[in-house]
Amino acid sequence: MSLIEQAAKRLEELRRAGAELPGDASADAKSGDAPSAVTESLPTPEAAIHALAARTAALPLTPSVSGPPTDAAAPAAARPAQGAPPVSPMRYLEIDMDRLRKGGFITPDEPRSQIADEFRIMKRPIIRNARSASAASRNRNLVMVTSSLPGEGKTFTAINLAISIAMEFDNTVLLVDGDVAHPSLPSVLGLPASPGLLDLLGGRSIDFVDAVVKTNIEKLSILPAGSRHRRATELLASEQMASLLRELASRYPDRIIIFDSPPLLATTEARVLATHMGQVVMVVAANATTQHAANQALATVENCDIVLMMLNKASKTDVGTYYGYYSDDVPA
Repeated sequence: MSLIEQAAKRLEELRRAGAELPGDASADAKSGDAPSAVTESLPTPEAAIHALAARTAALPLTPSVSGPPTDAAAPAAARPAQGAPPVSPMRYLEIDMDRLRKGGFITPDEPRSQIADEFRIMKRPIIRNARSASAASRNRNLVMVTSSLPGEGKTFTAINLAISIAMEFDNTVLLVDGDVAHPSLPSVLGLPASPGLLDLLGGRSIDFVDAVVKTNIEKLSILPAGSRHRRATELLASEQMASLLRELASRYPDRIIIFDSPPLLATTEARVLATHMGQVVMVVAANATTQHAANQALATVENCDIVLMMLNKASKTDVGTYYGYYSDDVPA
């Protein structure tokens, strides 16, 4: 059917529906006006096309794929139903590398530093365990970083470990803020308050892609702690949490998930979280953590075969001495 025939057919449909069209003699008669000389004859197909185009342009537009209209402009039928989950693209965080570097953290643009070399040594057994033959069955790519008490540097360690592993050629990293009572990642990385882990577990209708945050470190993504919840411990111990962790562990074979966890002796959330982990890294502060506290914390870890210790805040390390020697041989 030609364009002219289509226009004529559409024009006839509009007339039967009682629509008033430019040049329509029947419409003039209904309104009581005498037909003019111009409207006495049927409109040409071209006039019908123009009339249809004008009528279509006056109708409300359907929302485009690139973004929904605002509530004020959207027709009622186009607005999302109340209670429906918000539709949003994957979020993005531009981490301030200068601020990170000044805080003593590893940055990808400065791969040769004492702290970078220390974490190169530290991450190697973690990656090896995650890639071992039994890693898939034991979720060994789920790594919890914790401490016995607050202030020993577990968040500092978790962030540096995540960035160091993200600098590998063969691994991607998801850094999870598991310290749901006192999340530290927002203040350190400049992460705004947003949905996260507890929202995924607490019945809110959001998808994982709506909670995860991509960063300007290519292979590093972040899952925030999310909204506060009075039953956070029960959520972390739920079957829903176990199911989420199984999904995270198995979805991408090259992904290592680092959990910044609460201290083991300060909260019960860390002990619950440890039951799901394939590896636990316990941070011990030099000249601060007592042997009694460390032993107590280790005794709370259940169902995890691999527990690694990391000494933090040491005044001097052999890695630093070697780094000073090694850095002289690196070409500028």
